[in-house]
Amino acid sequence: MAIMITDECINCGACEPECPNNAIYEGGAEWKYSDGTGLRGIITPLASSDELDSDSSQNPVSMDVYYIVHNKCTECVGFHDEPQCAAVCPVDCCVDDPEHRESEEQLLAKKAFMHLT
Repeated sequence: MAIMITDECINCGACEPECPNNAIYEGGAEWKYSDGTGLRGIITPLASSDELDSDSSQNPVSMDVYYIVHNKCTECVGFHDEPQCAAVCPVDCCVDDPEHRESEEQLLAKKAFMHLT
């Protein structure tokens, strides 16, 4: 599963630099698949049949608080023993996202997809 940031977020930004996938963005910020990954050019994101440019800007998930792009979140699997955003969050608002459940194998496949160079 991916991690999500709840509305209790105080916008401290502690989580953003901890993410090895660059999946965390400030509220209102557009995001790209290429941000912090090895993805370049035209890609087909996992669990999708749509091709898109990895450098194209995507709409913000939240306008008010920091947010996590679930298509880029691997819960730090393959990098750390626990999600780093949750480990550093001072108000415990980085929690499991019940809408995006993935197995460890799926999370490792996502990591491999994003960090192929």
